[in-house]
Amino acid sequence: ERGDRVSTWLGRTSPAPPAFWREAQAAAQHPEASPAAGRRAHSAAREWGRFTRNFVVQGTAAEWALCWMGFLRRGLDDLHGPGGMREGDGGPGGLTASGPELVYFLHDEVIVHAPEELADEVAECVREAARRAGGLLFPGSPVDFPLSVAVVESYDAAD
Repeated sequence: ERGDRVSTWLGRTSPAPPAFWREAQAAAQHPEASPAAGRRAHSAAREWGRFTRNFVVQGTAAEWALCWMGFLRRGLDDLHGPGGMREGDGGPGGLTASGPELVYFLHDEVIVHAPEELADEVAECVREAARRAGGLLFPGSPVDFPLSVAVVESYDAAD
């Protein structure tokens, strides 16, 4: 609320407060400031405080998710070898995926396409990648990142 900048766990820094915040604080400090100017400054400070708290929480969660995806990609490669590609009629150079692939990611949700026979291993890989990301960013912390993993035949059947 003081107008400070904050950083996520891995160091992304928030922007400086906008001009209206600085103007409201300056107007409230003027010797002849009205009560309305004080209320505007207080409101702007509270709004900035909410923004910065959200910046830290959401930004750090995004950093965790990036680490999760990095560990997941490595784990998927370990299940089927780098690239998981075989000769076929799709993809670059006639290659087509034959192993598990990370095909979708949004916020805290991933979809992995995998052969049915690897489904259980892929589900465990998703869980292990999340555990490793939590351990990397928050070593020794009691923070837990519970996941709901669904193994389905069609993406639209996942909860």
